[in-house]
Amino acid sequence: MQNTTERKDVYKDEGDQSEWLTADEAASYLKVKTRALLRLVRRGDLRGYALCGSRRHVWRFRKEDLDSALLAQPMVICKPLPVRSVKGAKK
Repeated sequence: MQNTTERKDVYKDEGDQSEWLTADEAASYLKVKTRALLRLVRRGDLRGYALCGSRRHVWRFRKEDLDSALLAQPMVICKPLPVRSVKGAKK
């Protein structure tokens, strides 16, 4: 009988070398809360796979999908705002 406390490579598919993560693991990987992760999935910003068979959805995420979603978003670089002088200030 297999030891269920050890979970090494349970979600790893050897065919395409992608690692499958639970919602908690994916949220931890992205450093967001689980609710925020699921909100991104429902909005279509992130790809997730819902497993059937239960009343509530059980989600799985491929690590490569998480990486590609992060890399697809352009970085926003903020320009510094100009400093306004205070009215009546002496120079």
